[in-house]
Amino acid sequence: MSDDRYFKFSNAVLVVPFVAVLTIWMVFLLELRLQVNWSHLGVFPRTLSGLKGVVLSPFIHGSVEHLYNNTIPIAILLGALVYFYKDIYLKVLLWGILISGLVTWAIGRPSYHIGISGLIYVLASFIFFKGIFTKHYRLVALSLVVVFIYGGLLWYIFPIEDGISWEGHLGGFIAGLLLAILMKVRTPPLKKYEWEREDFNEEDDPFLRHFDADGNFIEKVEEEEQKQTGATSVKITYHYKKNPPEEGGD
Repeated sequence: MSDDRYFKFSNAVLVVPFVAVLTIWMVFLLELRLQVNWSHLGVFPRTLSGLKGVVLSPFIHGSVEHLYNNTIPIAILLGALVYFYKDIYLKVLLWGILISGLVTWAIGRPSYHIGISGLIYVLASFIFFKGIFTKHYRLVALSLVVVFIYGGLLWYIFPIEDGISWEGHLGGFIAGLLLAILMKVRTPPLKKYEWEREDFNEEDDPFLRHFDADGNFIEKVEEEEQKQTGATSVKITYHYKKNPPEEGGD
């Protein structure tokens, strides 16, 4: 069965990242326009009022730099998620936001945690681990690409820099791993070649017949087989002779 049935481009691959980026930028511009600060809507750990940030915090950013640093990663990872996991991407987004937010609420410092970086860690973690678990060559390749581009993000799940919510990053990483383990995804069946079949007979394979028991290449298989069986062959050569033109006159 063709892989196109499972990995097929659609408008959602562009629309979903565009809507996400547009939303977080519009919220930030609205804060500037109204001259308000909505940081208090973020996750505040271990308080009932802080639970609202589980849903609202991904849309709130503290500065243009904070917003800019999150824009490109969220756009790329969302596009990859929608393209390669089109059947479950909505579940990954919803559960990823909830789980990462709740983990942040449970382990975070007493401060407001804001930003969509938690979801970025959800996507990076999910795409990496799910690709490894499925063992499909395209998804494994995607996992390696994520590691190559965003492997440095791993350091920020630890408290190595002040002012960064490492708890939110850790929550996203954990959420992505859990979703990769628990969520089922359909993948194309792996193509099985003739030589992988249990009833495969090497003697019937035209290519393998060109090698002897020691692995030496045999250029003329037919002649070698005749030598082994003791059979002889008769070579027949045909000569064609044209008849001379007939003499004649007017």
